[in-house]
Amino acid sequence: MAVHTDAVLPPAPDHVVDALHDLVSSAYLNHDPATVHVRAGALFARLKALNRAANAATRAHKQSTADARHDMDQTYLDLQNLLYEKRHLEREIQKCRQFASVYQDIPLYSLEMFEELAPEEARTEGVLANEHQLMLNRLSFELWERQRLDQKHKELLKQKEDLLKESKAQLATLDNVKVQIDSLIKTAAEVQKKVGELALPSTSPSGSS
Repeated sequence: MAVHTDAVLPPAPDHVVDALHDLVSSAYLNHDPATVHVRAGALFARLKALNRAANAATRAHKQSTADARHDMDQTYLDLQNLLYEKRHLEREIQKCRQFASVYQDIPLYSLEMFEELAPEEARTEGVLANEHQLMLNRLSFELWERQRLDQKHKELLKQKEDLLKESKAQLATLDNVKVQIDSLIKTAAEVQKKVGELALPSTSPSGSS
């Protein structure tokens, strides 16, 4: 990351140092000492000013570097957070892809039977072209069919129970009729026996002539 700073670097102090060296060289031996002293004072003041400017620029540069490093650390932290979120989402997506939904274990009508038996609004071209909506409609139709068949099964069970009750009632009636017929047969037999006894001719004793 590039470091940007608004601090203006001061000029190099080389020319000031060179000027100070000149003042102590043999070239200035014949110059007025007061003039040389004034000149040296001015050069030292300039050198101090350059030093202060250099220190200020250094501090500004350090601060700018620290700010840039902080920004870089924050960017790196944000990147790590994004990578963590990315890995988390990838794991969740993988879990969803591996999730075995309950409907996968439900035996459904085949697609051909669905297209033949389901209501027209549940098998339009738009629905058949949408895999998700098609599965929802097939599940809804399967539920409706199972509820319908369950209701039909309950109705048939009730009819069976009613028929069993009716059959038992008829059987009881037949048993009662059989008992009555047996009783009538027995009574008729007894009456016939008595009538037979009454119908026998009476025997009288024969006289001799």
